[in-house]
Amino acid sequence: MSALSTSSLPQADWLLVHEGSSPLICSIPHAGTHIPAPYQSRFISEWAALRDSDWWVDRLYGFARDMDVTLVQTRISRSVIDVNRPADNRSLYPGQASTDLCPLNNFDGESLYLPGNTPTGQDIDDRKNNYYQPYHQALQTQIARLRAHHPTVVLYDCHSIRSRIPRLFPAQLPLLNIGTYEGRSCSPELQALIDLQCQHSGLEYVINGRFKGGAITRHYGRPEQGIHAVQMEIACRAYMQEPDTPLSSLNWPPAWSLQDAAPLQAVLSSLLQAIQEWAACQN
Repeated sequence: MSALSTSSLPQADWLLVHEGSSPLICSIPHAGTHIPAPYQSRFISEWAALRDSDWWVDRLYGFARDMDVTLVQTRISRSVIDVNRPADNRSLYPGQASTDLCPLNNFDGESLYLPGNTPTGQDIDDRKNNYYQPYHQALQTQIARLRAHHPTVVLYDCHSIRSRIPRLFPAQLPLLNIGTYEGRSCSPELQALIDLQCQHSGLEYVINGRFKGGAITRHYGRPEQGIHAVQMEIACRAYMQEPDTPLSSLNWPPAWSLQDAAPLQAVLSSLLQAIQEWAACQN
């Protein structure tokens, strides 16, 4: 724990908080693969429920712990409840295919639940109380803790997704997809810094393309209050052997490989270092 820590958030084993003292927070909302026992038998299969996870993102950003970065992560599967959706389940991308707070379908539009087992209103309320609200309370606690010591804090939301999902986006996704809610969730200076870092990486990237930032980025990004938020959505082929054939439990997810991930980790480490230094220099 950092010397800046003043109090500990009561944590269940599914909620992971690592407190650093730098002005950078990494949120990892979709790498969870735990399905609580009451829900396990309701899904068509465990593999179906987990296949849209942000696979290995927690390992991809594992280096951040050594950078004095604060990390907030849920181990609960996004198929149980998606903490990066608005609590009222309104669409983040009106008119475009997306998934819900408690998804009924996967990214390809296929049902997640066995017939008669979709979440009831009470189920959704329970999941919000048990998992959604504590995750956001953890984010709020960490933002407040760091803002007490830093004029500027950056919340960096870590994500990944398959490179091709025709239901969600045409063609192949760029390797790096940065969302700043069309410039509303962070300052122009920070967006320009991230743009420059991505240029230097040599990797294909886009800012505010298909992904402009989820509920976390849009809700917490208040640059006028010294809180800047950015989402990074990474195409899986950037750090794993993404299959070209249809997905099955035999080929998805690919095994974690440090060798495959190391080049991207070097890019991300430089990016986070630049963001961290920028935030530390703001008055």
